[in-house]
Amino acid sequence: MHPGRRRRAARRLWTAVVAALALPLSMLATGTAPAHAAALRCSVDYRTNDWGSGFTADLTLTNRGTDAVDGWTLTYTYPGNQQLTNGWNGTWTQSGPSVTVQNASYNGTIAAGAAVTTGAQFTYSGANAAPASFAINGTTCAGAHQPPVTVLTSPSAGAVYSQGDAVPLAATAAAADGATISKVEFYDDTTLLGTDTSAPYSLSAAGLTVSSHSLLAKAYDSLGAAAESAPVGITVASGPAVVASPTQLGIQQGKSGTFDVRLSTRPSAEVTVSVARTEGNTGLSVTGGSSLTFTPADWNTARPVTITADSSGTGTATFTASATGHTGATVTVTELAAAKTYDARFLDLYGKITNPANGYFSPEGIPYHSVETLIVEAPDQGHETTSEAYSYLLWLQAMYGKVTGDWSRFNGAWGLMETYMIPTHADQPTNSFYNASKPATYAPELDTPNEYPARLDTSIPVGSDPIAGELKSAYGTDDIYGMHWIQDVDNVYGYGNEPGSCEAGPTATGPSYLNTFQRGPQESVWETVPQPTCDAFKYGGTNGYLDLFTGDSSYARQWKYTNAPDADARAVQAAYWADVWAKEQGKGAEVSATVGKAAKMGDYLRYAMYDKYFKKIGNCVGPAGCPAGTGKDASDYLLSWYYAWGGASDPGAGWAWRIGSSHVHGGYQNPLAAYALSSYADLRPKSATGAADWAKSLDRQLEFYRWLQSSEGAIAGGATNSWQGRYATPPAGTPTFYGMYYDWQPVYHDPPSNQWFGFQAWSMERVAEYYQQTGSAAAKTVLDKWVAWALSRTTINPDGSYRIPSTLQWSGQPDTWNPSAPGANNSLHVTVADYTDDVGVAAAYAKTLTYYAARSGDPTARTTAKALLDGMWTHHQDSLGIAVPETRADYSRFDDGVYVPSGWSGTMPNGDAIDSSSTFMSLRSFYQDDPAWSKIESYLAGGAAPVFTYHRFWAQADIALAMGSYAELLE
Repeated sequence: MHPGRRRRAARRLWTAVVAALALPLSMLATGTAPAHAAALRCSVDYRTNDWGSGFTADLTLTNRGTDAVDGWTLTYTYPGNQQLTNGWNGTWTQSGPSVTVQNASYNGTIAAGAAVTTGAQFTYSGANAAPASFAINGTTCAGAHQPPVTVLTSPSAGAVYSQGDAVPLAATAAAADGATISKVEFYDDTTLLGTDTSAPYSLSAAGLTVSSHSLLAKAYDSLGAAAESAPVGITVASGPAVVASPTQLGIQQGKSGTFDVRLSTRPSAEVTVSVARTEGNTGLSVTGGSSLTFTPADWNTARPVTITADSSGTGTATFTASATGHTGATVTVTELAAAKTYDARFLDLYGKITNPANGYFSPEGIPYHSVETLIVEAPDQGHETTSEAYSYLLWLQAMYGKVTGDWSRFNGAWGLMETYMIPTHADQPTNSFYNASKPATYAPELDTPNEYPARLDTSIPVGSDPIAGELKSAYGTDDIYGMHWIQDVDNVYGYGNEPGSCEAGPTATGPSYLNTFQRGPQESVWETVPQPTCDAFKYGGTNGYLDLFTGDSSYARQWKYTNAPDADARAVQAAYWADVWAKEQGKGAEVSATVGKAAKMGDYLRYAMYDKYFKKIGNCVGPAGCPAGTGKDASDYLLSWYYAWGGASDPGAGWAWRIGSSHVHGGYQNPLAAYALSSYADLRPKSATGAADWAKSLDRQLEFYRWLQSSEGAIAGGATNSWQGRYATPPAGTPTFYGMYYDWQPVYHDPPSNQWFGFQAWSMERVAEYYQQTGSAAAKTVLDKWVAWALSRTTINPDGSYRIPSTLQWSGQPDTWNPSAPGANNSLHVTVADYTDDVGVAAAYAKTLTYYAARSGDPTARTTAKALLDGMWTHHQDSLGIAVPETRADYSRFDDGVYVPSGWSGTMPNGDAIDSSSTFMSLRSFYQDDPAWSKIESYLAGGAAPVFTYHRFWAQADIALAMGSYAELLE
């Protein structure tokens, strides 16, 4: 698994219960003494990325023994003249052809059945043969058995079939290490369609429903290994149809482009398809293939249609391919300026993302977290989604509007979010009972999940909420206008609490709100108990799930939601750009209503600026001793990790609550959104103090970055107003920022929250946008140092491949903040532990460099941004987008125990038991039906760490956006 992705995996938000939000925590130490050491058994998996004169080597070391490996040294010998350049995830040395790798400080222990990764870069000439053998601590390791290679050869990606026609599936499969293929299974998403046990492997799939389908093949070999193919998206139409591919096309001025046309089903006689421009830009015309004849013999053979752009026009046109008795097909073609290669790339990738057959969206049009279903990160299944994904959809559609002039899709994306991800009044029905003078009841955050439930304590004073009244006055409602953070789009868990209902159950269709993290900073995704946002005691135990998290004398049926501030801020950011770009086109009126809704969202987002219990900011020690806030003195003016709200389901109960968060992470700040909400007229909130609050937040965020900037240039973790989540006393000498205590790993610890380089790239990209728009000297000060550091840690290889930072290690601490004389932070340091070619993070990083270079003129930032974009475009494209393989050693944790108090028992909606013996997997038995599950079974049984190629929605959108941004600013 790419370490960056592992760091990303535990990003989470804590959801509230009753009137308190119980914070996070993780793995419990057993304290068991080991028996005598067993013999070391190991395997090493060796992969290279070769460009002719050099290569990178990625090695996965798997402990196949029964005892943990405590410290490791890997040795091997090259048969040629390979010469070490640099290495990561260990200390690499070379003597002649012999290579030695000593573990790093953080990966020296390899648990039984677990794996670690290490890697290096080499030069060579002549042949580049792999080493013949490897040894760990002097013991020769077995070679890792490679899973079979499986390719779905039919149908083709994007194919369209008519209802009732059989879809021909075919696959090739090849086994490794002398094994043979035993069978090939064919799947429609996670539904098994059939099996073939002999080559050529094929299946005729009849009866597929009218909709989009994601098909794949899965091969098993005689040694028990299995692997699935990349998914192939198709569409089944209700009747005979004309099929066109791709459906989005960008053509530069003076050039031509093509799309293909064929029929969905065999006709009984000749069919003539006519292709013509039906609306839009007259500078685009059909110059080949305007009339195509298909016969019963060649109906499935694609024919090209050529579209030519004139030398001066721009804009979009629709071309329609029609035939008698067939549903027509449309292709959107956009004429681009002659130099806009990267806009053409944007449209190419946009077409792949938005093609329904490629599997990025639900039938409702909701973006999934990933095309693939077996993925465990903050979402614990790929067809969940997050407010993050919705915000990226908004940004993607804003860029589409900029490139094409079509703003209907941006407005439609906001409408989709409003329908499915912002709780309606029916979802939050008792806000009218909210008492702003007593927002919530205190409960401490505890260190580990086994310390929960946390007792509510009504004796602890809480502050007053100073913005509830002005929000109601501005918008005429008690309801909150913000996104909940996570959604079970396909209702895989079965709560069925889609908008407007409460625990409708497994038979419900459509998206269902979900809650997960809730028990302290050590609770990883592997230790969560998923729960519904509307707990009606239908599932779980006697009190639903509530008594797992908070201790109380009695429990009421209730609803509760948690907001991810970075996602809502990104939605505002997208709306800002939509407004700027639409106005440049003279189309500002087309997005003005949606932009007004973004301003409203930003108004409510101020809840993320407040201490969890509205206590005063600064030197806040002791739950009883820390004074209650009396207004804005409870606001730190930064974007914290969450805000949350909830209430009783029964109006007769008469209560509701709201909380902020005391923990602030550097990676969540968004100066561009703060600038837009304070200084950009179309996004100024309606409330009395909203714009002023965001103006103060803008200054405070830039100060926060400066305070957290290490001596080298990277941005450290963050700060908290509530040490350990319970207003404890911090260690002596802990530096402060306006009285808030420095925390190098704010919010969560499994893994530490600020080790992922992606938080650096995401956050600095927002600073760079703000700098590009305003020329802010404060932003430039931070960026100059950060960009210099990041560039010094970036490698562009001769073949265009790249390595960027992945995992960061921190030491020391910043100086206590002095706004009039900021310290140099000479004692705060960062090192890069390992490197990655992760495409989503690389795209965010490239965007940062693009916006920075556009304003500063820095030539190295400009060329590196281009090199990153070109590198991923050249090396990592596939039929669904741009992606790289990832080794997921963390999937050994499928068997992790989930803490449930002894004597507590309940059931999940599908009947899975919840008790003190529960594991991550036992609460999610649906994974056993996933076509990729056998990879996990093999790994848990001692096999090699599984390799997945994921197409995450946010990453694909970020890559497309990076292409569009480069086209706008530097091309």
